[in-house]
Amino acid sequence: MLALRVTHKTKKIVAGAIKRMLKPYRHRCKTITFDNGSEFVAHEQIAHSLGCKIYFAKPNHWWQRDFNENNNGLLRRFFPKGMKIARLSKKEIERAAFLINIRLRKTLDYLKPIEFLTGKRVSLIKRKKIRYFSG
Repeated sequence: MLALRVTHKTKKIVAGAIKRMLKPYRHRCKTITFDNGSEFVAHEQIAHSLGCKIYFAKPNHWWQRDFNENNNGLLRRFFPKGMKIARLSKKEIERAAFLINIRLRKTLDYLKPIEFLTGKRVSLIKRKKIRYFSG
């Protein structure tokens, strides 16, 4: 899962952000499915830059973008609806994306998204919880 806050939802800014985020992973990027928002007007530039095919979901057909909708739901656990996204720092967004990316995913054959994107297994060391007992 990749996330990046943009200053405005213009075609130029959104296309630039998508290309920046996906460029390191373009070897894995075969298709992208967008909704019909005007911020995706520059889809041809994105497709050309990343060498992938672009599709558009039909209106009210959320299941055509179910992976994206699932990730939006995971992000909403960190940033509830109504929260001012513009007030979030880059660090807060990166932390949420990291925590989402270290979760195992059934749809990725029980890999973590970070493992799928990088092609490398990632193990994290869990910190031991220290319990203090009184008396």
